[in-house]
Amino acid sequence: MASAGGTYPSGPAERAGPGESPSVHGGAERLSPSAVNRILMEFLIYCSRALIVFYPVYLTGYLGLSISWVLLCMVMVSWWKKNRQWKDARIGTAIDFVDNETQVVSKELRSALQMASWVHFPDVEKVDWVNKVLEQAWPFFGMYMEKLLKENIQQSVRLSSSALKTFSFSKVHFGHIPLRITGMKAYTHEVDQREVILDLNISYDGDVDIDAVLKDPITAGVKGLKLQGMLRVILEPLIGQAPLVGGVTFFFIRRPTLQINWTGMTNLLDSPGFSSLSEDTIMDIIASLMVLPNRMCVPLIDQVKVDQMRFPLPRGVVRVHLLEARDLVAKDTYMMGLVKGKSDPYATLRVGNRHFQSKTVKENLHPRWNEVYEFVVHEAPGQELEVELFDEDTDKDDFIGRYALDLGDVKREKEMDQWFPLEGVQSGEVHFKLQWFSLKTDPSLLMESTDGLACAMLAVYLDSASNIPSSHSEITELQKHGRHAKEARLTKRTACPNSFVELSIDDDVQKSKVVYASKDPVWEEGFTFFVHNIKTQQLSVQVKEHEKKTQLGIFRLPLNRLLNTSDMALDQRFLLERSGANSQIKLKATLRILTVEKPPPKIILNPPPQVKEEGPRTNQGVNGPDSAAPVTAPSSPAAQASYPTPAVDLHNGSDEGYPTHRSPSSLLNMRRFDSHSLLSENSIASSRLDISEGASYPEAIRNHQGSFGEIHLTVRYATLRNKLIILVNGCRNLVPCSENGTDSYVRLYLLPDQSWRHRKKTHVKKRTVNPVFNDKFEFDVSLEEAQTRKLDVSVKNNKMFHTRERKDIGMVMLDLSQLDLAKGVTKWYELTLPGLKKFS
Repeated sequence: MASAGGTYPSGPAERAGPGESPSVHGGAERLSPSAVNRILMEFLIYCSRALIVFYPVYLTGYLGLSISWVLLCMVMVSWWKKNRQWKDARIGTAIDFVDNETQVVSKELRSALQMASWVHFPDVEKVDWVNKVLEQAWPFFGMYMEKLLKENIQQSVRLSSSALKTFSFSKVHFGHIPLRITGMKAYTHEVDQREVILDLNISYDGDVDIDAVLKDPITAGVKGLKLQGMLRVILEPLIGQAPLVGGVTFFFIRRPTLQINWTGMTNLLDSPGFSSLSEDTIMDIIASLMVLPNRMCVPLIDQVKVDQMRFPLPRGVVRVHLLEARDLVAKDTYMMGLVKGKSDPYATLRVGNRHFQSKTVKENLHPRWNEVYEFVVHEAPGQELEVELFDEDTDKDDFIGRYALDLGDVKREKEMDQWFPLEGVQSGEVHFKLQWFSLKTDPSLLMESTDGLACAMLAVYLDSASNIPSSHSEITELQKHGRHAKEARLTKRTACPNSFVELSIDDDVQKSKVVYASKDPVWEEGFTFFVHNIKTQQLSVQVKEHEKKTQLGIFRLPLNRLLNTSDMALDQRFLLERSGANSQIKLKATLRILTVEKPPPKIILNPPPQVKEEGPRTNQGVNGPDSAAPVTAPSSPAAQASYPTPAVDLHNGSDEGYPTHRSPSSLLNMRRFDSHSLLSENSIASSRLDISEGASYPEAIRNHQGSFGEIHLTVRYATLRNKLIILVNGCRNLVPCSENGTDSYVRLYLLPDQSWRHRKKTHVKKRTVNPVFNDKFEFDVSLEEAQTRKLDVSVKNNKMFHTRERKDIGMVMLDLSQLDLAKGVTKWYELTLPGLKKFS
């Protein structure tokens, strides 16, 4: 099976190395004499081992010795084997530490709580000031939670069951140990300009003390709990009036971990058989409120709609092809571990609350599943595809590896087909093919597949209902006597129902929470469904009683009705059938078409040698997608990617890879390659153009004779933090663009990233030709990747924004592969303007 990085053998037989015996799959294979000799030798060694193991047993029985000697020998062998495994593990850990010393030290420093306040990581920052605020506000948080538990939660518990009518909280105390935030990461450049996203690493090991009376004298309680997870906080929309933020949304991207110390009658839940059950149940409750796709929202202004905050449309859909695995760890053993067998592997896949389990492949260390799963992605980057492999056993399944993949990588690459190494085990890899699907509103993009895969996604926001009948008997009574619902309420008082909603499309059934004692229930929940055939499928919405599961009303929505609506959405109240006369349900249904996007073309920065020698083909490759000469531009993205951009040496003013006899007229129309700007689809950053008819330099620069000045740079790589650091110290002897000097600043690109989002720039130094900046910039790249990049530095005049003249007053291009980044380089570099001196 081929992967993204190359071809891999598809079966164990093809992977057999020189020292392995070839396996036979189905038909007979021709064995060489050396293979036969190797098989016979392995068989003899196996027989010798068996003889060595069983001969002492025979000898003990022959001599009439006690069975205790056999047991003693087995204990000694087992002790030796365990001691050997412990030594191997210790040596392996030491070797792994030596190989990955930088990563291990960085990880330990991140988790250390006693880190000096001046030590910080740009990726995840410590926020001690927030922890001080939490410590000061923690008693008031306890007062708020006590009021919430006694006034809201206590009443809900009493209504949930007749056996809990006397339930009450006798003591609520959230202790003196506050919640801590061990790290925070802020997203501002990667998101919309009207929002800020914060990722908070939450750690709570508190002395909570809560007691409750179930039914006198039965008591229950919690004394201490531990909670850890990553909480995402979204501040949106940012507005131009107080309080500057329209609303706050927070949720857990992944399920947090929870440990609870029970008291009272609930001490039974601390036993091994019940602890996981109780904590998983509570985690399910937390997940239904605060784990994606569920969110907690706090609107701060009236104009913000809660439904849009709580259930925005997903980012996209990921289709996961679980293909195969290889070199898995053998967990099945026989004869007390003396003989190793194979494993019966299966895989579990989870994204948020959606969970799948693959089939089990019996006795195979190289299993093939060839199964397909689809997941709705609400946050990318952020959400992860969590994969775990287990060996199926009759008692407890053995763990054989895990892997977590950030779905933001899939969104960026669009398609991924590669092997991923399993973590937590000695060996093993799993092969995935992943595809990213965007959500579109164009019905012409609809393509229904014949293999049973989804072609669209339906998002449903369930808001509320009104005039729900109290029971099924009330509906039959109204139908029997034909009385109006209002008249029936006047003649007979009925209890309010405990209702929930069941939504389904074919076999996919999802349920809402239960709203107790209300004829006008409010759910405010979101659901997503995969659609396979829009013309025939329909959404079924049933309102049911909680205890008897009887139907209180039904509504059906054909999905093809959404194709002809505005934005492919319906947001209104719908009459319920088989219910009261005025029973209605309010929901919003939004349909989106799944569309595959093509992967971005791979940009080759340095051309291969054979391209440099071919003048005509290289000339075509210079014209990028925004070239002024459409005749020579490539006609497809594939063609664009196949013609690399020649490197330009800015130190000597010559164009590397081009013949020296090229005429000036051909160079005047040349433009260097540039990626699209974020502002418009066809815009090009002005600083990325060479001399041409539409982008001339100012007269002061064209008439300048001599040097354009120098720039002082420090380039080094911080291995501990995995950052490329650029220090722009200053410039000297710049070209004076006016009588008072030059208002200059420095702009940086780490090629090939040339969009405005990746641009770095210093502050402006006014009226000087010898500016001092002392600005520091960091690029998040690995050392290996940094050594393949080039740094594009340009010094600009800030006062030319109102004219069409070029702002560049000097450039320099640094090839980082030629620098010792680990030691660092500090040097003055001469500024040039390519092509200007040659033709001025």
